[in-house]
Amino acid sequence: MKSLLRITFAAFLALLARAILRKYKPNIIMVTGSVGKTSTKDAVAAMLSNQGHMRASEKSYNSEFGVPLTIIGMKNPWASPAAWLNVFEEAIALLVMPSHYPKTLVLEVGADRPGDLARILKIATPDAVVVTRLPEVPVHVEAYSTPAAVREEEFAPAYALPTGAPLVISSRDEHAISMARNTQASTTVFGFSQEADVRIDEPTVEMVDGSPVGMIATAHAHGSDYVIRAKGVLGRPQILAPAAAFAMGLALNVPAEEALRGLEDYVPPAGRGRILSGKNGSLLIDESYNASPAAVEEALTALTLLSTAKRKIAVLGDMLELGRYSVTEHARIGTLAARDVDMLIAVGSRSRAMCAAALDAGLTSEQTYCFENAADASVMLMKEVREGDAVLIKGSQSMRMERIAELLLANPEDTKLLVRQEKEWKEKE
Repeated sequence: MKSLLRITFAAFLALLARAILRKYKPNIIMVTGSVGKTSTKDAVAAMLSNQGHMRASEKSYNSEFGVPLTIIGMKNPWASPAAWLNVFEEAIALLVMPSHYPKTLVLEVGADRPGDLARILKIATPDAVVVTRLPEVPVHVEAYSTPAAVREEEFAPAYALPTGAPLVISSRDEHAISMARNTQASTTVFGFSQEADVRIDEPTVEMVDGSPVGMIATAHAHGSDYVIRAKGVLGRPQILAPAAAFAMGLALNVPAEEALRGLEDYVPPAGRGRILSGKNGSLLIDESYNASPAAVEEALTALTLLSTAKRKIAVLGDMLELGRYSVTEHARIGTLAARDVDMLIAVGSRSRAMCAAALDAGLTSEQTYCFENAADASVMLMKEVREGDAVLIKGSQSMRMERIAELLLANPEDTKLLVRQEKEWKEKE
């Protein structure tokens, strides 16, 4: 019954959203890929903030429910019948009454299961697309026959582009580069490669009074140099979101200075490399939103940027939905962690393979701990964390790693900077 109700709601939402798009005909920029979608979507929205009435997806509203809610302009109603009624009333009002509807929609789109993006593309057709990254072992791969099948679905919005429409892809993504050759789009490549159309110098940590405050890099495009920043976050990938947005701005013929002025207001979303003050004089790198092998690998690299840290501690939760790749990928991350950290705290049953690999790779039993859940790990960390420690916190959504981050915050008011702080999330087990 619950499944039937969900299908009915999704179909009705899709019908209303399609009708709204037919009426108002906004320009649609889609952001797709396996990692970094929300950060990139937020950066594109900031870049366009001076270009007229625009709306972007709330948080990670990238599903067959989230995309229609963005089109209608409503927040997640969760399980509230009254809130759902408000959604449908707003959609019908948009259809029957004149409205000052956005000129541009920036839609994050994602796929958990085969066919998800096909359903979204029946609702909305993109006028421009950013593909963040399609890694070797993508997130949600356990629901697909092969990693290539995931990449093919996530690249689907690019195939839907009209001839000559802007397509922005990463120079480090050989899969996207290959697939882009089969589109009719006008492709702009951004990234660290010398051949990129928007070439980014190796980013560095921006410091103020000896403390990290974000990432900074120089972008080279059209014969000129531009400074790009990601404020309040740590990690090489954090600069890629504003870089992708800048590349999209140039592809849309937004003057570079206007694009950069918009990006001054870009604030990376919660749980994606946020730098926070931790207890006992420690520094937290909050990556608690979600985790995939590619994202965890990059997060571990971010720890190495903190050369002044007395100890580098990685608190890593299970990476879910990897299917037959789960054991090998957790073990691979354990091996990488042994190279980069002074202490590994693994959380979850799948992460036992991470612990075992870290021990094999050189960490000692005094440096390696494995816990079943975030609560147990928190008890140990509250006693262990001390001044000068840099603590990376990352794991899949269901591991609720933000609970560890919350307990380790030096300032309780910083809780508002964490992910999943809505009442509905907080009440979940």
